[in-house]
Amino acid sequence: MSVIEELIRCEEDGTISFGNYLMDTKTKVNDFDVDGDFYKVKTFCEITKLEKNGKMVMETVPGATVHHFLTGDRGATFSVEAAEDVQVTLEMEPDEEYKILLDNVNVGKVKTNMAGKVNFSIEMQNKPVSVKIERV
Repeated sequence: MSVIEELIRCEEDGTISFGNYLMDTKTKVNDFDVDGDFYKVKTFCEITKLEKNGKMVMETVPGATVHHFLTGDRGATFSVEAAEDVQVTLEMEPDEEYKILLDNVNVGKVKTNMAGKVNFSIEMQNKPVSVKIERV
């Protein structure tokens, strides 16, 4: 896997990939159209943020590259790579409990707050980590 030079792109499987944690300066793409939804990505070494139709979807601190990102009624799946450990914030359904799997290992459950935010950390070990968030 590698960074996304164009900052955001559609994949053949219908997912999106975004982010470039190797950039030294903030760079963004506005109004990236995916089936009538408009995405905005801001990315560089300190933060990567994805918005959909003006609402926050995902944020990583520090910056990361996210591959094959897909959200649905039951959760989200994606792969993430970064230069160091990352803190991930995802916008999910409010007041729900989700199971977090990293590289297919259940690392616990987390309950969203009233705004629907899920926060968790990923310990990067010089390789991409697959992430699956499932509603319990």
